[in-house]
Amino acid sequence: MAEPKLAQVSRWWQCARRPVAGPVRRAVQHTRGGRHVGVAVLFAVLVAVVSQCGGTSSPVQPSPPPTPPPTPTPVPTEPILVGAGDIALCSSDAHLATAALLDDIGGYVFTLGDNIYGGATLQSYRACYGPSWGRHFGRTRPSPGNHDYEPSGPGAYDQYFQASGPEGLDYYSYDFVGWHIISLNSNISMASGSAQYEWLANDLASNVSRCTVAYWHTPLFSSGPNGPHKSVRDAWVLMYNAGVDVVLNGDDHLYERFGPQTPDGKADAARGIRQFIVGTGGGSLYAFRVIQPNSEAQASVYGVLKLTLRASEYEWEFVSVASSYHDAGRGTCH
Repeated sequence: MAEPKLAQVSRWWQCARRPVAGPVRRAVQHTRGGRHVGVAVLFAVLVAVVSQCGGTSSPVQPSPPPTPPPTPTPVPTEPILVGAGDIALCSSDAHLATAALLDDIGGYVFTLGDNIYGGATLQSYRACYGPSWGRHFGRTRPSPGNHDYEPSGPGAYDQYFQASGPEGLDYYSYDFVGWHIISLNSNISMASGSAQYEWLANDLASNVSRCTVAYWHTPLFSSGPNGPHKSVRDAWVLMYNAGVDVVLNGDDHLYERFGPQTPDGKADAARGIRQFIVGTGGGSLYAFRVIQPNSEAQASVYGVLKLTLRASEYEWEFVSVASSYHDAGRGTCH
């Protein structure tokens, strides 16, 4: 219903008696030394009053509320890291089967590189990885593999996963339930003196957690066809000296667990790092070649590795598709 004319006039008069806006008030004060207020100032006063009080035809509409900020991803409540590498081969349904395993396991999801095959484009991530492992995007902490950068570099990977790490170089760390967790990038140098190596050294030096796990794509030790990657040895030495407990890798499309060992491959129950290869997320599976020293479990099946993180220890369980294979155990932090 329209406001009555008399009420409009009364409301306007009461409003106009209020002090005028700051800029106009200063203009009026500037002319107080003279005998007359200039026409320009009178016009400014009139404009301010009309702006302040509005016309008589309709009330001023309120401004729309600001867009609320996005809701942050909640931190998982279950003390679990779960994941695999070598995942979305779009011509196969295997990655759909391993993603279904994630549906029933809480915690953070890690990826061990080669998240997509057949050309890493934003479209392929959305069309292939997205409907399977992408269902858990909000709780995923990824790492890249060589196929994530092919054929055109890290652009599609960085865009899809929103580029974690310093200057988009895809290495970073985070803390979870008392553990320190490091995600590295084996597509760029991890050798002594490299930017990533120096970052890792600083990160480990500032780490106050008793238990630490690190993950990336290419393994130092493997009984698979891709074999060991000596390019990551310097980082392994650094982590061994800093007391890192567990390393997770992909690249070879199989599951393999090593006992705690030194960077030279010698068993070391007291200070050694336990390495897992979990390249079982969906890429075509590989056969084992020569079983390496300290290799304690091997399987060529699809599945994910579940790590339950405790205050001073961890439990591992390889959860396979269709329960075709099982490996489980417990380790103590250094």
